Amino acid sequence: MNEPNLKVKIGDLELKNPVLVASGTFGYGLESSDFVDIEKLGGVVTKSLSLKPRKGNPPQRIAETPSGMLNAIGLANIGVERFLKEKLPLLTKFNTKIIVNIAASTIEEYIECVRMMTAENIDAFEINVSCPNVKEGGLEFGTNLSKVAEITSKTVTVSTKPIIIKLTPNVTRISDFAKAVKDEGATAVSAINTFVGMAISINSRRPKLSHNTGGLSGPAIRPLAVAKVFEIKKNVDIPIIGIGGITNYEDALEFILAGASAIQVGTHNFVDPSASEKIVSGLSDYCKRMNIDDINELIGDVQLN
Repeated sequence: MNEPNLKVKIGDLELKNPVLVASGTFGYGLESSDFVDIEKLGGVVTKSLSLKPRKGNPPQRIAETPSGMLNAIGLANIGVERFLKEKLPLLTKFNTKIIVNIAASTIEEYIECVRMMTAENIDAFEINVSCPNVKEGGLEFGTNLSKVAEITSKTVTVSTKPIIIKLTPNVTRISDFAKAVKDEGATAVSAINTFVGMAISINSRRPKLSHNTGGLSGPAIRPLAVAKVFEIKKNVDIPIIGIGGITNYEDALEFILAGASAIQVGTHNFVDPSASEKIVSGLSDYCKRMNIDDINELIGDVQLN
């Protein structure tokens, strides 16, 4: 058969395939270019950017857990101005979509970050309202329905590019938040950000992270993340980018069958920086084996019991 169509659309944003790399696990999109052909990916989601540079939390900031990882980096980043000057000109040389992740401590900061970058050569913004390991903003925004709606409305107003809202799973009904951001004009949602977790050293009797708790990611959360994507798909007509513990094309297909139009590879980039490229090949091979001409046929095609 002919090569299957792997192109997918997130609103008006067309990706050459549904495989993205997740914010915070791929640097600013340049650091892993020696290990993976970035141009074979659907797109790159940058490390979270704040208006001004942030140092993040003090060490220890990462702790390994069974089938996963806790992190409390604290959104350390170089800030918008340095990103525009030092990183973006190099990143735009690659033939792939660029999605800039934005994190902030205030609603005004979200607005200003989007305003400063909306005229740049950027394809979309992913608004991080759901980081669980910062002391200001972060989870405080992501678990507050009215705040998430307000951030969505105000960033949509100042942006000429698609707005994708990255949702926290640390809520009772994630679909309520997806509906709220859709109603305020968001193009899509990313689901999910990390779960709040904690690890304690039995020798020191202290938390292993300086921040005490952190965000749990990796394969341990994949079934939970798939369920969140499925919940959104059942209840809200909005494109979903699935995230959570994806290590191979089989994992990616679970999210797609549950309702995701695209996926992001996160923690596994630390294990295998070329994983995302391998997933693209795996999806293509699967479609050929199953005589599927267009990967869009699989979106939300789970056959329920």
